[in-house]
Amino acid sequence: MTLAPAQPSSVMPGRDWRDLRPRLLSALALIIVAVLAISLGGYAYGLLIIATMAGMAAEGAALFALSPRSWRGALFVAWSFCAGLSAFCGRWEATPAFAMTAFVFGPPLWLMNAVIAAGGLSLMWLRLGADCGVWAVVFVIAVVVSSDSAAYVTGRMIGGPKLAPRISPGKTRSGAVGGLLGAVMAGLVVATISGAGFAARGAGWALLLGIAAQAGDLAESAVKRARGVKDSGRLLPGHGGLLDRFDALLAAAPLAALLSLLAKPGLPFWSAGFDDLARGLGRFLGG
Repeated sequence: MTLAPAQPSSVMPGRDWRDLRPRLLSALALIIVAVLAISLGGYAYGLLIIATMAGMAAEGAALFALSPRSWRGALFVAWSFCAGLSAFCGRWEATPAFAMTAFVFGPPLWLMNAVIAAGGLSLMWLRLGADCGVWAVVFVIAVVVSSDSAAYVTGRMIGGPKLAPRISPGKTRSGAVGGLLGAVMAGLVVATISGAGFAARGAGWALLLGIAAQAGDLAESAVKRARGVKDSGRLLPGHGGLLDRFDALLAAAPLAALLSLLAKPGLPFWSAGFDDLARGLGRFLGG
């Protein structure tokens, strides 16, 4: 029996771009919605964050085989919705009260909802409560998106050793380095064009935000691998679900929100220096 000669593959190893088109189209739609909401602020921005939090909670429930139509699933989604709504209404002191519902969900689901709440409420605070609100959100999103995009392109073009093969076989060390460089460049650019200054500090904090973003991406990949699923959902072609798209943002936003609390009044969060960190630590330790 003769074997037919193998046909050359049209896709080079390490350079599979087949998912690029749907990724770009989904990204374009997300950018348009995000720009409008961030620019308008108020109800448009707040309701977008609340709806996204509820959507991610629904995906998180499904990851753990908990139907959003069941009473526990509905309560799980309602938890995120109500946490976002209380923050949007300015009742920040009420958000910790939702911890009382932890016993209903169990540790894995509770931890996921805590991460969703921390990221969503941080984004809410950065736009509606912090100084330089619009630029604060733009800075975080630009850093996270640039990190993800640079990691994707660098990893596809260069390839090389895997970053964490047991967690996410598609991620490479070259992609991780490229992502961090993209994050630093984005932070430098946004800090410069914002007119708020502190570009060097912005680049430094962007590096840490980029590390947090990649850690969040890997953490979500670990959860999906443990649950035996490839994507958290199918809402966004080329990306998967909301958790797949915003996992990095959920990890980076709380760091930015914390910096906004440490920075001097009237200055953007990336202006925070070692003196601000020391002062904040002193207040914390001093009670």
